[in-house]
Amino acid sequence: MSTPEGRTAAVVGAGFGGMALAIRLQSAGIATTVIESRDKPGGRAYYWEKEGFTFDAGPTVVTDPDCLRQLWELTGHDMDEDLELMPVTPFYRLNWPDGTNFDYSNEEENLRKEIAKLNPEDVAGYDRFLEYSAAVHEEGYVKLGTVPFLDFKSMLKAAPALAKHQAWRSVYSIVSKYVKSEKLREALSFHTLLVGGDPMKTSSIYTLIHKLEKDGGVWWTRGGTNRLIAGMVRHFERIGGTMRVGDAVVDVETVGNRATAVTTASGWTGKFDAVASNADIVHSYKDLLGKSHRGKTHGKALSKKKFSPSLFVVHFGLEGTWPGIPHHMILFGPRYKGLLQDIYDRGVLPEDFSIYLHHPTVTDPSMAPDGKSTFYALVPVAHMGKMPVDWDAIGPELEKRVLDEIGRRLIPDIHDRIVTKFSYSPLDFAVDLNAHNGSAFSLEPLLTQSAFFRGHNRDDKIENFYLVGAGTHPGAGIPGVVGSAKATAGLMIEDLAA
Repeated sequence: MSTPEGRTAAVVGAGFGGMALAIRLQSAGIATTVIESRDKPGGRAYYWEKEGFTFDAGPTVVTDPDCLRQLWELTGHDMDEDLELMPVTPFYRLNWPDGTNFDYSNEEENLRKEIAKLNPEDVAGYDRFLEYSAAVHEEGYVKLGTVPFLDFKSMLKAAPALAKHQAWRSVYSIVSKYVKSEKLREALSFHTLLVGGDPMKTSSIYTLIHKLEKDGGVWWTRGGTNRLIAGMVRHFERIGGTMRVGDAVVDVETVGNRATAVTTASGWTGKFDAVASNADIVHSYKDLLGKSHRGKTHGKALSKKKFSPSLFVVHFGLEGTWPGIPHHMILFGPRYKGLLQDIYDRGVLPEDFSIYLHHPTVTDPSMAPDGKSTFYALVPVAHMGKMPVDWDAIGPELEKRVLDEIGRRLIPDIHDRIVTKFSYSPLDFAVDLNAHNGSAFSLEPLLTQSAFFRGHNRDDKIENFYLVGAGTHPGAGIPGVVGSAKATAGLMIEDLAA
């Protein structure tokens, strides 16, 4: 049996998907080079250091650590050599404007008490929801999460299981079938927002996230999510991989139906047997493959699809510590469905908002100087294609409104305590990450844009060009993009061994 040893591959982009793919390829004996445009690896898991504070760009929630651990085990190593995962509990505290709190965790007794606090009758309904979540987790994540959907036949094979679990229904619709409390419905459906999906539209298959968190827990990487990326880079280089950082790929050269080389902004050119892109999916085709007919036509087609919203993130460092504010909080606004419609459909900047508040120093004090705290507040907003506003103009105003709301609900003297702060807007996603319309999660995770209907792990026309990351199957989130790396690596290893 032939092996891929001696073959070469380039991976464009050093995000979670790109690094996971590169480790798998290098572990299989393929000489792999990762090429990253920014000054640090990480993609969306970038970080900044300001006045002694460490600010993670995100993501901040690590679930299914076993999917990461596998990357080290491929070569007989241990992930614990390179990083430390710390358990986070509660997973999230959900807070509503009327002052109600709901601590969400996998501690059975405590979780049932929290549910009963909202509606005692929903405890039994939650058990039935959990059974449903476990079933779709088995079908959608365990069986299909790392399987490439390259043709429509593969989709037809999966169809009976999807139909059995009513995958055409939304997450919110399925949750509402099992529980009656509106607050609990929000508590069990908001997770899709963490991967760019509208709970009112995203396929009920995404309720698998609940099972994923329940079984694997929620974790934090000591030092920040960026330390998880740094550990992946360290391991990749240990096994012989090559990093090229701070030099953007500007062209993927093709001859006929094959990619032959990549050229970077510095003028460097490398020839490779295969090329994979962890860059934004529209950017990958429209710009990187822009000289080819396939790049032009497919880039245009992709740009017409529906894309996930963007984010407005306020990073701030405060004087003082807050042991009473947990690591993750969701501060729900007065509206749920209406707010989602403003973001996903209407493309307006609402007067109200829901905030995801990240407070890592309560778990890991190393993220701030002694006696100080690191936070970020994240607000979903419409992407720039739906809401073409001047973010340089409205950013400061929205930043103040977000901080005012946190002050009103949690930290009354927040403005007096701020040591340093800065914001990150949809414009920054577009400029720094080449994200189409500043989308934070690539293609919206609708049923009609999932599996075969998402970007294919291997291109249909350019036979040695591959995709990894949020724009391909299975989608966004750390487990999603790491799963895409497993699917894509399987194809690449098999193709390069042929």
